[in-house]
Amino acid sequence: MTVRIDISGLPAERLRFAASPLAELTAMLHVLAEPGHHPQLAGWAADVWAGLRPELAERLREAEFLWRSSRADFLVPARPRPTLAEELDDVDLIDDETYVTAALVTTCGSNRVHFGAPSPLTDATARERALDLAQARGALQEAFAERLLADPAAVRARVRQTLEQCADAFFDAAWADAAVRLATDLRLKNDLLSRQGIAAALASVSEALTLAPGGDRIEVDKLQDNATTARGGLTFLPTVFGHPHLVVIHAPGWQPVVQYPVTRTPQPVPLDTVTQRLEALAHPVRLRLLRTLARGPHTTGELADAWALTPPEVSRHLAVLRRAGLLMSRRDGRYVRYTVNVPDLTALGSDLLTAVLR
Repeated sequence: MTVRIDISGLPAERLRFAASPLAELTAMLHVLAEPGHHPQLAGWAADVWAGLRPELAERLREAEFLWRSSRADFLVPARPRPTLAEELDDVDLIDDETYVTAALVTTCGSNRVHFGAPSPLTDATARERALDLAQARGALQEAFAERLLADPAAVRARVRQTLEQCADAFFDAAWADAAVRLATDLRLKNDLLSRQGIAAALASVSEALTLAPGGDRIEVDKLQDNATTARGGLTFLPTVFGHPHLVVIHAPGWQPVVQYPVTRTPQPVPLDTVTQRLEALAHPVRLRLLRTLARGPHTTGELADAWALTPPEVSRHLAVLRRAGLLMSRRDGRYVRYTVNVPDLTALGSDLLTAVLR
């Protein structure tokens, strides 16, 4: 499973390592939404939640799917600015069609969901599809999607205001320390890039990043099998709060961005080795399902659609994972949603946790 980024003909100056306040803020928001993915930051997350005003805490919960399972594309800038305010100004310049489509992808729970032309903003059939997908994710997602499609300007303003309130509540204090660590990493990466070239710089980022023979393509070990082209440039953003995730923005129309953690831990073993450790993960389909579920709760039907399987096939694989203690289930009306049992997964070892959550 690989994301391929075509860099053929890309000028050297268009490949950049830079820091983004907005990307780091949304990495923090992901930690707050999924503290189980980040046990080393559980104390920080608990302190932040305890100090939040109730109104801001509610705002974060109502829009958390913009950064919980995956990050909305506009929250990971390809052209970083020095300040959060400047980056939010850039987001404001994005047209409603682009913003709404990116928000709906995360609201509906999967970057395998595509909303092409005609847009859900203008086409009734596309709108109903978006609302059906959001409904299957839960009441909060459905309500958010309805508001977004009915009044994009109001929702956009509310999301920006929420992010600005986060700056006052916790981001500014955390960014002061994080920015120093990011600057140190950027000096090392840019020095490697200028002195030894892109292959050396990629190797210093993660074993999940490799330069293909010929040097015209970067390959990223991710959940998706996908491809994109870095015609306008390729941006690498370090993050203090993002470990162990390697975030890749590669949707059509967006300049590719890779956000990588600067916290270095022992490198994860290859997924082939991981599959040998547990009998429950020896089947590649079950490993794919587990990695999908690590991004957030899914129903059997959603998993079947995502991987072009039949519901009975998915049910059999889920049963194996459940017997291994790797999954939990929760009924919500007519839906049964499955999610990863992160504590038990963590106990199996950091290599496995990193490989699955990446």
